[in-house]
Amino acid sequence: MASGVHAQFTCRYIGCALVNRLLRLACSGAFLASLAGCDTGPGSFGPDADAAGHSVPTAVTAGINAAVLDELPFADRQDFEDAKRGLVATEPGLVVEADKGGRVWDMDSFAFVAGEAPPSVNPSLWRQASLNNIHGLFEVTDGVYQLRGYDLANMTLIKGERGWIIVDPLTARETAARAMAFARKHLGDRPVTAILFTHSHVDHFGGALGIVDPADVEQGRVRVIAPEGFIEEATSENVLAGVAMARRSMFMYGKRLDRSVRGNVGNGLGKTPAYGNMGILVPTELVDHSVRNMEIDGVQFEFQYTPESEAPAEFTFYLPEKKAFCGAEVVSRTMHNLYTLRGAKVRDALKWSGYIHEAIERFGAAEVYFGSHHWPAWGNARVIAFLESQRDTYKFIHDQTLRMALEGMTPLEIADTIELPESLRRTWSSRGYYGTLRHNSRAVYQAYFGWYDANPAHLNPLPPVQSATRYVAFMGGGERVLEQAQASFDAGEYRWVAEVLNHLVFAEPDNDAARALLARTYDQLGYQAESGPWRNVYLSAAYELRHGAPEQGFSMKEAVNMVMHTPVPRFLDAMAARLNGPEAEGKALTVKLVFTDIGESYTLRLENSVLHHGPAKAGDEADATLKLTKALYVKMALGLAGIRDTLFSDDLDIDGSRIDLVRFFALFEKPDGTFNIVTP
Repeated sequence: MASGVHAQFTCRYIGCALVNRLLRLACSGAFLASLAGCDTGPGSFGPDADAAGHSVPTAVTAGINAAVLDELPFADRQDFEDAKRGLVATEPGLVVEADKGGRVWDMDSFAFVAGEAPPSVNPSLWRQASLNNIHGLFEVTDGVYQLRGYDLANMTLIKGERGWIIVDPLTARETAARAMAFARKHLGDRPVTAILFTHSHVDHFGGALGIVDPADVEQGRVRVIAPEGFIEEATSENVLAGVAMARRSMFMYGKRLDRSVRGNVGNGLGKTPAYGNMGILVPTELVDHSVRNMEIDGVQFEFQYTPESEAPAEFTFYLPEKKAFCGAEVVSRTMHNLYTLRGAKVRDALKWSGYIHEAIERFGAAEVYFGSHHWPAWGNARVIAFLESQRDTYKFIHDQTLRMALEGMTPLEIADTIELPESLRRTWSSRGYYGTLRHNSRAVYQAYFGWYDANPAHLNPLPPVQSATRYVAFMGGGERVLEQAQASFDAGEYRWVAEVLNHLVFAEPDNDAARALLARTYDQLGYQAESGPWRNVYLSAAYELRHGAPEQGFSMKEAVNMVMHTPVPRFLDAMAARLNGPEAEGKALTVKLVFTDIGESYTLRLENSVLHHGPAKAGDEADATLKLTKALYVKMALGLAGIRDTLFSDDLDIDGSRIDLVRFFALFEKPDGTFNIVTP
């Protein structure tokens, strides 16, 4: 019997405190440590660790997860009935290979999510992961079908008079093409007549080029309908902050984790993002107000414009002839994010709730709900009850956070205090599988008051390493901190242990014992998390404490077809944000960029360690003028074409000093997205 199982078995009879004390004493020696299943440092795992080093769930964690079974209505199986309803066909062996090797999508890797929850997974999250495992082609209502489980999001097919109206063609060209091929196999080979992008997140448009040829759009054979501001919002975020967001998203989506009972089980909103070739189509028509009525291939649509809700640019729509409401991602079978852990601007909870209320009033006759994620609902009473619970969840978070803030409570105090009322707490779709009550309340606080909680001690604190070094010294040194942290770990005080050991690791990054215990602590916090992203974040932190940061960051080469549509000024904003200010001090240079293929020219001026840019004006003087195509510039900006090699090639024209151009471009950093997160 494995030592972790021994510990859990014995805990029932002689008490967990004594067992954990014995295990703690065993960890003091290398040989005994190996017998007890203790981590002894990065790359050295006990016999109970999995292949990645993740430790066994402790008795405390197992007990906390077991208690969840008594807190929530697990006997309610309606969601499972709804998730399976209308199944036309499922595809065994759903694995999508990349063109150049590797896998874009692997639904089979989540097949272990079956049966009862193991002690290493919160049962509520396991339930959600089980529901998200149900995949295939489904009939939602007459003439409306969904492909679920081919990507993070759903792809919806609406039957028109001449062909298919496609809603949200997934993240990647490869997954979208596979899903469409499966639909045509079972529904017939009809052409695509229109594509609807409900909002500006990549999992809802990135696979468009796997569905239609851009030439069909340009020649008017396919309509592309999106919310106002779609192109700007869809492309700019990735250019301006994409490198840091991509690194952080490795934690949020558990990209480096094994798919296993001690690893990635899904992210609550779906299984995981598809990592393939992403593209985009420029809309032919925009929705910019509510309600906009439109006939698309003989089908009547009523669009609701919902900007600054779940996405900066978004719409929902109603099919009056079918009494079917598509909630896009404004409503989902989970509490969503008011702030996303990958990092993004906070979302407006009050507007979000208001849009759902508006949908209830406008489309209150709906008999069917379907969305961009998860499974549908049927029957007017159930549809309205679902919408009301979603509306009230966001309204409650907004109102109660603000109420407590007005009483002087800080974000951390509010997050630790706020609790949904029982009516919402026991509603599955209001549970925090993706967003959480704790971090969403902090998002509301941030939206109104920003990062400062008004405590002067937090106005100008020391940076992490300096602060950590002093904390550890005040607490009696590293050995004393580790000893006390182990005692707190044994008591199941994992939040506190994480806070304390984070200081020790930042003060002594080579302290293997501290890293090992912190990794085990993050394991336990991950195992207890109901939120898929929280689980992934904790377990990714544990993984990197054991294995280090990645050697390679996210490559944008798969996103060239998408980024090519980014307006040039956004690229120039991104350039300005990559200027090394200290290196640029005292330098003054002016460069003109002339894009020969799109007829645009810009003047870039460097002064006071700041880069300014604007449309070129007649008479603008420059140290050098660079004439090139936008396509070449995008490759340069994405690091797919070397600056020096390109500047001295025949692929562009240069007027003025090439040396000044080299000096100019040398001042800009090229972040690779591999920065440390859990260590200095």
